[in-house]
Amino acid sequence: MTSTAADVLRLLRVRGETLAVAESLTGGLVAAAITDVPGASQAFRGSVTAYATEVKHQLLGVDAALLDQRGAVDPQVAAQMADGVRKALGADWGISTTGVAGPDPQDGQPVGTVHVAVAGPLGADSGAFDGGKVASLRLNGGRAEIRMESVRSVLGLLLQELVGEQTGNERAQDTEQNGGT
Repeated sequence: MTSTAADVLRLLRVRGETLAVAESLTGGLVAAAITDVPGASQAFRGSVTAYATEVKHQLLGVDAALLDQRGAVDPQVAAQMADGVRKALGADWGISTTGVAGPDPQDGQPVGTVHVAVAGPLGADSGAFDGGKVASLRLNGGRAEIRMESVRSVLGLLLQELVGEQTGNERAQDTEQNGGT
């Protein structure tokens, strides 16, 4: 996991971009994984551990009606958390975790239901969540395993987005250099 966090931070530093984290079920583990990497402060803006549902609304701007209708364990909530923390902390990228680590179900969702999200800079101008991605997971294991796999999953999702975006930009640059369209 430290390797994935290090890769994420390296790419962010190369690009001159920053990251913010919103966590629920992971309770600060994502931020801890990121800050375990020396030099993290060059790209990491900070985090919000929004464990209580009302904190997701009040600090991260998650739609109150959505929270009332679907509860906190929902892919759209994860997307809004990621975008909300990105905006609140002034970062280029935001990532989030929400789900049920156990031992009991929550909001009608079984233990192991997890949603992780990435919000990127494409949403900055429009205010919409169009620069990111949500992954819905069904994880097995105990509370500790579910939480750690959630950390790995959200960092992996961000890494995929960063690498995919970099690859797309490199292709565009290559096409321009070769006179293609």
